[in-house]
Amino acid sequence: MADSLEGKVALVTGGSRGIGAGIAKRLAADGASVALTYANSKDQADQVVADIAAAGGTAFAIQADSAVEADVVASVTETVQRYGQLDILVNNAGGGTFATLDEMATADIDRTLAVNVRAVILAIRESLKHLGPGGRIINIGSINAERVPFAGISVYAASKGAIAGLTRGLARELAPKGITINNVQPGPVDTDNNPADGPAAPLMLAAMALDRFGDVSEIGAFVSFLAGPDSGYITGANLNIDGGFTA
Repeated sequence: MADSLEGKVALVTGGSRGIGAGIAKRLAADGASVALTYANSKDQADQVVADIAAAGGTAFAIQADSAVEADVVASVTETVQRYGQLDILVNNAGGGTFATLDEMATADIDRTLAVNVRAVILAIRESLKHLGPGGRIINIGSINAERVPFAGISVYAASKGAIAGLTRGLARELAPKGITINNVQPGPVDTDNNPADGPAAPLMLAAMALDRFGDVSEIGAFVSFLAGPDSGYITGANLNIDGGFTA
């Protein structure tokens, strides 16, 4: 896949760590110029940019809180100002409060929906001013849109289910423009927030066909394929990469 994205510009939201960092690094390795956003992790974002540069790629970081509309809009604007175009949007930023519904404050519900749903919609709307034929939009959802194996993630799962529906609906709207949109739904992936040796790992491994967590590089490779020239016939798809979590 090396150089398959040469000449393309990608914006990866939430690209300072975990899955987002893996995606940003893979897109850059495959030739794209990358902008990545971070909310608070400036040092980690700078390290991702430095790692990309050390590998011969091009990247820069943008401070943006996905819960703030102005930040979402500005991240698209800054990307286009820096690189002159936008070809690939990866909506990776996400999060949530994990608790049963009766324990969740309204503010926690609002922020989960703002970051996981509203920010995705706003970023897509703003990016459509710049994306042309061949443009790619890739949402990073969650396998919890399809399977919720334990309590305490109902609001998070609802937010990711909304992204699955949004992806299908927008595929109809964007196809006449020559733009594809797909939703990648990772299962358990080894990150700082969800380590493969963490306390919740045995419960998740018990639900999987493969006896391991995914690696961020595997998600990055999948996203890079969807961003590239060989994926033009795929749109409106909710694509599981979950080690058999839903098998």
